[in-house]
Amino acid sequence: MIRNYSDFCEELLKCGFSMGGGNDRGIYALISFDWKNVPPDSPIVWHTGDPETDPWEWRMRVLQERDDIAYGKVFFGASGYITRKWYPLFLSVRRQGMVFDEWYDEGKASQLEKYIYEAVAESGRVAFHDLKSICGIHKEDASRFERALVNLQRNLFITMCGQTQKKNKYGESYGWNSTVFCTVEDFWKEDLSADISPKDAYQKIHDHILELNPHAVEKTIRKFIQA
Repeated sequence: MIRNYSDFCEELLKCGFSMGGGNDRGIYALISFDWKNVPPDSPIVWHTGDPETDPWEWRMRVLQERDDIAYGKVFFGASGYITRKWYPLFLSVRRQGMVFDEWYDEGKASQLEKYIYEAVAESGRVAFHDLKSICGIHKEDASRFERALVNLQRNLFITMCGQTQKKNKYGESYGWNSTVFCTVEDFWKEDLSADISPKDAYQKIHDHILELNPHAVEKTIRKFIQA
């Protein structure tokens, strides 16, 4: 049983990847219950703010404290974790060996995704609210903007790298925390391109999923791996 943040990280490094929101979605989740369905004897409870036992806090802790775990909206358009060991395999499958400009030229990314990616790449690390401002996003564009952000994460071009608050003209922080994004290359600080074909990488991930969850079905596995 996972009893705290340390247990979670230890088990995540063993399994390699996991859904992040308390629902295994037919694949695998280290914490398989959400805040509405916490088992009565569980030391893990969502949304308490306790950094040791609240999984909601862990998603930012791994980004702030570790260099071997990534977190973002990478599976089914929902949140998930991928470790350093498995990230190159997902990169091979998702990006097919392409950098973003090649991806865009192939028609696989929208103009808005291009604007967002270039803003993140040029800024280094940029908060959600600043990114909206840089890209000139208005209220009526909000849903399209958020879809584009998810697409860039699921195709492993950008990733979450922390959180921050807005600042007023005096440099004082205020309001809710805002997610910070960076490019995948900036996050890992190295090129994780693997010397493995997308086909072989897919098969390795596929086989490992069945080790984690023998009941996973092929259609769901395919969608999980390919995003």
